[in-house]
Amino acid sequence: MTFDKIYQYNFPTTIRFGSGVIGELGEYLIKNGLSNPLIVTDSTVAQLGFFKTIVRALQKKNLSVEIFSDIHKNPVKSDVYQGTDVFDRTKRDSIIGIGGGAALDVARAIVLRVNHREDLFKYDDLIGGDVYVTNDVPHFITVPTTAGTGSEVGRSAIIADDVTHQKKILFSPKLLAKIVFADPMLTMELPPFITAATGMDALTHNMEAYLAKMPHPLCEGIALEGISLISQSLEKATNKPDVESRSKMLIASLMGAVAFQKGLGVVHSLAHPLSSLLDTHHGLANAVNIPYGMEFNIKGFEHKFKKIARALELNEETGDAVVKYLFDLNSKINIPHKLREIGVKQEHVETLSDLAIADFAHPNNPKPVTREDFKQLYLNAL
Repeated sequence: MTFDKIYQYNFPTTIRFGSGVIGELGEYLIKNGLSNPLIVTDSTVAQLGFFKTIVRALQKKNLSVEIFSDIHKNPVKSDVYQGTDVFDRTKRDSIIGIGGGAALDVARAIVLRVNHREDLFKYDDLIGGDVYVTNDVPHFITVPTTAGTGSEVGRSAIIADDVTHQKKILFSPKLLAKIVFADPMLTMELPPFITAATGMDALTHNMEAYLAKMPHPLCEGIALEGISLISQSLEKATNKPDVESRSKMLIASLMGAVAFQKGLGVVHSLAHPLSSLLDTHHGLANAVNIPYGMEFNIKGFEHKFKKIARALELNEETGDAVVKYLFDLNSKINIPHKLREIGVKQEHVETLSDLAIADFAHPNNPKPVTREDFKQLYLNAL
């Protein structure tokens, strides 16, 4: 694969991938009879030069663009309701999500809510709410600007309750984007911290998906290749980015999101409470926790860690070598090794442990995780 061409993949939806591919967005809208898109993004992306260039390019094609960017970095239900109000009031005909995981989650949840007006959390997949997603949804397009969550190819959105901060999963095959425009040039100016944190999020997705107990051999193969691509590119993308490293990270992030339909695990259940309780960046929460979570999983799954080590091209094909690699990688991209360095205190541990055991991710961990296990993992990482 070279990085001076545009490619099209069709898995699980249509993906237009390559430098400059965002230039196709306007013609795509026109070709599909769409003229009034709602662009959902976050307040940071909305101020960036490339975003303004995208908007101007659409306006030059006589497309009416409305922007909604008033969202939290860890999205909540009220964000979705406000965005839906904008969709209604300005008479939109389509939704374009541009950004990282938060923007794409809110965009996807608005896609759901436009024609499903009961309480948003009635559609929570964890209580079987997907069966109520029965109506049509607006035309949905995604444009990733980070290489982390891979939400651009997802079918679910994670939205928290405004009051309890408990995260809910809104899921339906209907929520898959019709097309993804994945342009690595949109990630070129990401600052080092965001590149590092989102990149470790992508690595966590691939590693946890590979280890998850739910059987899905196709996803396991995708996850191993995603791990390999990240090992080749994350350090460079963070510290001295070029088109090749950014391209590899963007495709590996997308692959991680495809793979984790197999499930996630203990690391995400350690990370989610940090975001809901302390508003920690999700990628950073995963990055600090992943060495500890992977160490917890080694015993009994040495054969799987051997394959992970092989994908990472380590000299020793062991779980311990994988854990050492993760600590070393965090050092190289300036991620702390300890939770106390990101604001976690001893008094948070009990509440974090309660939230972690209630989290949706760890039931697919390759081995069971108890509340006491979570408490010990937090203490180990503190």
